Amino acid sequence: MKRNSIYHIILVTIAFVCICTVSSAQSLHSGYFLEGYTYRHLMNPAFAPERNYVAIPVIGNINVGAQSNVGLNTFIYPYGNNKLTTFMNGNISSSEFLGKLKDNNRINTDLNMTLLSAGFRAWGGFNTIDINMRSTTSLNLPRGLFEFMKLGMNSSNSVYEMDDLGISSNNYAEIALGHSRQINDKLNVGGKLKFLLGMGNVNLKMTDMKVQMAEDKWMVQANGEMNASVKGLTMPTKEESKKEINNPSEKDLIDWGNIDLDSPGLTGFGMAVDLGATYKLREDLTLSAAILDLGFISWSNTIKAKTSNTPWEFKGFQNIAMGSDDADGDKPLEDQLEDLGKDVENYASFHRSETGSSSTKALGATLNIGADYTFPLYDKLHFGFLSSTRINGKYSWSEGRISANVTPIKWFDAGVNYGISSFGSSFGWILNFHPCGFNFFIGMDHLMTKVTPQYVPVGKLNTNVSLGFNITSTKGCSNRNSLLYYNDQQGS
Repeated sequence: MKRNSIYHIILVTIAFVCICTVSSAQSLHSGYFLEGYTYRHLMNPAFAPERNYVAIPVIGNINVGAQSNVGLNTFIYPYGNNKLTTFMNGNISSSEFLGKLKDNNRINTDLNMTLLSAGFRAWGGFNTIDINMRSTTSLNLPRGLFEFMKLGMNSSNSVYEMDDLGISSNNYAEIALGHSRQINDKLNVGGKLKFLLGMGNVNLKMTDMKVQMAEDKWMVQANGEMNASVKGLTMPTKEESKKEINNPSEKDLIDWGNIDLDSPGLTGFGMAVDLGATYKLREDLTLSAAILDLGFISWSNTIKAKTSNTPWEFKGFQNIAMGSDDADGDKPLEDQLEDLGKDVENYASFHRSETGSSSTKALGATLNIGADYTFPLYDKLHFGFLSSTRINGKYSWSEGRISANVTPIKWFDAGVNYGISSFGSSFGWILNFHPCGFNFFIGMDHLMTKVTPQYVPVGKLNTNVSLGFNITSTKGCSNRNSLLYYNDQQGS
């Protein structure tokens, strides 16, 4: 049975994600409790930066990283003389490879790149304007898929279940207008209104996929669907590509080899809101909560496709010819094996069912809940706990992070933290410089430990680096040194 098409799809997908995730990450959670960190409002719109600011385009807020419960070393292995090979190499034992897998192997990337940002105090509160690029891509790869790829017919296990195989990618630009204000000496509230410009959405899911092998027959079942909304995307069928068609059911099969993306552009529009609040419960304890990305995008130019929803059975080879095809139409075993592989590949492939339709998709919302406690013996030291939950169906995840943060002088603060999430545990840190005139920060939520010589993490693919440089107001600064000093009543 041919499995080459599956190999290529999975290996290319893993490689693509591993490469692309070096340019994506979520907001820097390590900075959530630092008052001098300019971009706290991305995690809770009730947080107001301490002074007016303007981001230097593109470099105002840069994030790079990824999250996963598996690592690159799950799929790539050293081999020979400074060479690398994949898990499909026969010299890599199945027990070594399969022992590293989870029941559901997840890779998640979440890009929030700030192109332009500015903040100013007016209208009784603090206001922010942001133009961001957003991209969320999630993969769920069940263990049964890799068992089938690695073991195939060489295992005593004759049933491979691959339910919940899925890929989801949501890409858009957002224009966000935010406002936060102090209601009283205990309560702050904030909100953002976001206008969304859709650039591409792909959703592929297999709700029921199974391969069963027995001595008298093989059975394949694949129930799945795919929606793709990308302007300029062409997904021709075999018939449109004028490929060879062995039976009528193949004419609407998507021809993956001839997919074309010509003149990409906007293909969706939507809106979303962020809502947040902070409450000073006691003099030494502040609580906060926010819900982010509560909204939707309406996508146009949607291409829909699905697999066949009836089981396919193979009950053995028929009348094997000993040489080339004989007069009775019988074929040699090699040709029949090739035909079998094509039949299985066609069965598990997607049939295009509709083009040019529209669909509305909700965004994956994020819930942040925090508590900030000031140490009574040294009020410049405070401890925080942040709970973050992404609400996005089977691609949901959660994280809890405890932190210690210190502000030894007015223009510098720092923090260290430890988090446990759906993707494992990690250490984080941040250094934040915010004298009058500028703000510079650098930090990581996931500290890299074991890496290759090329600085690619070989453990779990949990790593990120965040840094940025912004120009801030000098109002309220001392004339003695406008860059390094500001008084207790510094203005915005």
